[in-house]
Amino acid sequence: MTESPLRFVDEYRRPEWIGPLVKEIERRAEGRIVKIMEVCGGHTHAIYKHGLEDLLPASIDLVHGPGCPVCVIPMGRIDDALAIARQPDVIFTTFGDMMRVPGSRGSLLDAKAEGADVRFVYSPLDALKLARQHPERPVVFFAIGFETTAPSTAATLLRARAEGIRNFSVFCNHVTIVPAIKAILDSPGMQLRGFIGPGHVSTIIGLRPFEFVPERYGLPMVVSGFEPTDILQSIVMILRQLDERRPSVENQYARVVRRNGNSGALAVLGQTMELRPYFEWRGLGFISHSALKLRPEFGDWDAEVRFSVPGVRVTDPKACQCGEVLKGVIKPWECRVFGTACTPDRPIGTCMVSPEGACAAYFTYGRYSLMKQAGVEAPLEP
Repeated sequence: MTESPLRFVDEYRRPEWIGPLVKEIERRAEGRIVKIMEVCGGHTHAIYKHGLEDLLPASIDLVHGPGCPVCVIPMGRIDDALAIARQPDVIFTTFGDMMRVPGSRGSLLDAKAEGADVRFVYSPLDALKLARQHPERPVVFFAIGFETTAPSTAATLLRARAEGIRNFSVFCNHVTIVPAIKAILDSPGMQLRGFIGPGHVSTIIGLRPFEFVPERYGLPMVVSGFEPTDILQSIVMILRQLDERRPSVENQYARVVRRNGNSGALAVLGQTMELRPYFEWRGLGFISHSALKLRPEFGDWDAEVRFSVPGVRVTDPKACQCGEVLKGVIKPWECRVFGTACTPDRPIGTCMVSPEGACAAYFTYGRYSLMKQAGVEAPLEP
């Protein structure tokens, strides 16, 4: 199916494709427990939106990784964003899901209610447009995301410099996926047997950065698309690798992903950004060279240079177990506050805020059936 002539979304959801894949998974997984981590939050949502976990045998244990960029931002960085947003005359721009992420002093939505000029945008170019329209005011873009979204920030920085727009700046929180996967693999007691690799990130960085997974840890990784047949076929490919004892990086998402990635996107990243020595991840702590910052030559467009930020580490609320969810240690419904004190309308942790968050996926698509299977009383319907 990797080289199939399928062209439309509904073709990737047909029962005649799904049935044989499920049967092969059942046959290959019989008699053993296979714990597989889907790295990307987009895969988590696809799994529960389409009910794939209900199709899989109990021996396939899917756990959720740190592939949601909103979810991994620590509270201290949210406090830094709030400090910038509350500066006089600042127009602070961000993607919509970041508006509700809680810091220790509220969220950006709270800051907006208190009078700060916080606006959600669809891209950094929207923020740059605001800077053109308001040359007398500083406009800051809250840049988040993995390598998938970083090139759009980089291209916007190049345009801002080319046009001489100096009231625009970026609060850079872009992170990189490979160090996070290494941190997961080095965590004790994970017992993973394979990875469903991130399709969106791989469109930028390609397959080669993941080769350390089979080479160093002896585990298969299959970069996957996001439709039901994509994910099921990726599980089949992982099981085949395990059966044949040939761990490698395979590309199920060949219709989009190329081995060497997107050279143009990587080039603009190299022009504008460099690796940070350390960056804190929610649930994973400080990981070296796991995030990006602006190069010194873009200091005039760097919000961390232009504004004073607290830069203080803030611990997560004790009730929230988002960190354990991001590491795949627990399922979202095993968190003490899931679906009761913590819901999408009133989130305590980031995993319940983002559309890619595992807790939001369980809450929206699968929590009641899964909790019933586990013998846990489900909370009231929202």
